[in-house]
Amino acid sequence: MGLYDAYLAVRHRFHEGNPPEHVALVLTERDLLADGAFDTLTSALQWALEYGATRVTVSVSVLDAAVVSTLTRELRRLDTPAPAVVRDPNDVAAADESTDAADRTSLGDRTPADAPIRIVVGLGGKAEFAAAVRDIAVDVDAGRLDPHAIDATDITDRLVFPEEPDLVIKTGAERLSDFAIWQSVYAELYFTDVNWRDFRKRDYLRAVLDFQDRQRRFGR
Repeated sequence: MGLYDAYLAVRHRFHEGNPPEHVALVLTERDLLADGAFDTLTSALQWALEYGATRVTVSVSVLDAAVVSTLTRELRRLDTPAPAVVRDPNDVAAADESTDAADRTSLGDRTPADAPIRIVVGLGGKAEFAAAVRDIAVDVDAGRLDPHAIDATDITDRLVFPEEPDLVIKTGAERLSDFAIWQSVYAELYFTDVNWRDFRKRDYLRAVLDFQDRQRRFGR
């Protein structure tokens, strides 16, 4: 660790503010196609867990559907610092109850809901929200759900990974892609112009320190 990284780590350690418990990293397919991108992701997951996070969600937005299966396969091979679950649009239906072979290897006797690291590939927030609404409509049509009793919990319960992140980090541009629009409504957003291939520990620590400096209002 360089001197500047060590300085930031000390500032974090003695900061009065709490670090984010749930960190979300928003990436694009182009980010992961760059040389060394998967090594950067492994490091970023390690930094998140090292500096206070107990859960990390990674969202990979994809424009070319043809690369989803390749990215999913490579991400499932990733040497993560904690058990991980990877989901894409092809197996979202299995996320509620079943666990595929890759998840069983990673999680042992635990369920996907217990995984400290969750990775979603090519499943945008709009599509996820629309799927939840369709599922609610089916339940209403079947008489299993009273339309007048529908509330936010009915949406949340139908999301792939429903937990709300405390901090969302987006590299490369001050623009948030189609990520977890329901879950991140009260999250703190951090944008950096550093591209993913150049993302370093100091960049992660800057994001965490920025979070610790903020006074969260949760929409108030």
